[in-house]
Amino acid sequence: MAEVIPFQATRPAPDKVASVVSRSYDQYRAKERKAVMAYNPFSFLHIIDPGFKFHKAVQGEQRFSMVRNRYLEFLEEGVLLREETPSYYLYRTQLEDYSTHGIFCATSTDDYRSNVIRKHEETLSFRETLFADYLQNVKFNAEPVLLTYPDQAVLDVLFRDIMKEKPEYFFTTTDRVTHQLWVISNPGHISEIREGFKGVKTLYIADGHHRSASSDLLARRMQKGNKGHLPEGAYGSFMSYLIPESQLRIRSFSRLLSGIGDRNPDEILIGLDRFFRIHEKGTTPFEPTEKHQFSMYINGLFYELILRKHAYRFSNPLDALDPQILYKTVLEPVFGVTDLRHDSRIHYVCAPMNALKIKKLVDKGVYDIGFDMTPVSVDELKAISDAGLKMPPKSTFIEPKLPSGLTIYDFQNPDL
Repeated sequence: MAEVIPFQATRPAPDKVASVVSRSYDQYRAKERKAVMAYNPFSFLHIIDPGFKFHKAVQGEQRFSMVRNRYLEFLEEGVLLREETPSYYLYRTQLEDYSTHGIFCATSTDDYRSNVIRKHEETLSFRETLFADYLQNVKFNAEPVLLTYPDQAVLDVLFRDIMKEKPEYFFTTTDRVTHQLWVISNPGHISEIREGFKGVKTLYIADGHHRSASSDLLARRMQKGNKGHLPEGAYGSFMSYLIPESQLRIRSFSRLLSGIGDRNPDEILIGLDRFFRIHEKGTTPFEPTEKHQFSMYINGLFYELILRKHAYRFSNPLDALDPQILYKTVLEPVFGVTDLRHDSRIHYVCAPMNALKIKKLVDKGVYDIGFDMTPVSVDELKAISDAGLKMPPKSTFIEPKLPSGLTIYDFQNPDL
């Protein structure tokens, strides 16, 4: 059974929440980020980028120390407040016709280690270490891990009843996303939520593999430095946002390749014939609609590639995954791509209309060839995780993307 724990969040004062909450730091272009910080003194970006105040970029431990200082300043000035009692936080977000609701809570590093919380992506050890160092120094986390679970009717009814009440926050940000948050501190509701999650045996990481791995690394460090016991505080857990799997939205990343040299398109098509039935689709953008069906764009033409079932066998869930199929039948044997993470020839694009984006970039000569596929399904994600396998890089673009600074997990809060 997954452990789903209420916690005392640090969160924005209600009159300032719309100004405090930001997108994740990496989602801003540099000019946009600087403009936001120049005109909004309450933006959470001031905590994440503390050198902005002094017109200087800071790195390493100096940056960590300054992040901590900005966080404490926001608390001292009343921009941020600390919750008085352990709570769950029901959060609803809506952009156009896409709406999700779920809860911010704490989840256990023990569950992460014991595979109750399951993974589908590889992590890089240097990134785990860097973020663990960051967490250890700043002593808070404002970036939740996105977890998903099989839909639970009891929880859905409860959450919809709570959403009939007046929210603590109700605001819209400049990216046109509407946000609502309800603080659930009522002991009866907390008990109902705990009871509702007793039927959930497994949680799946949708987004946040490095954040969860870094939190586990930090917990191990703290145990080792404290004679095998966690010190007072919240180091044995990490902040997560849990949503039912029916509300998860997954999009695909297209693959674009450069540096294929003077290879003739006909030569490439002949090389692909071993694994695919190939149909020319002309100049009109073509997007796949079925599993094991791919789109290829080269030399001004789109092609449909349909996997030959007799030529490629599935021995596990990873073998049947379209990003893996594209790698094993096209990118590696035809173009010599052996390292999807570091090969400078390959580029990944996720856009509402991938085929148009591919066509534009190839026609401009930025890349030589592009490939598209249907998105990975939630069932495929779970099957990979259950089998202990890992997807290729950039197999999924998963939504919702969560804001920074809405709920903050303070490791030094002893009342978790």
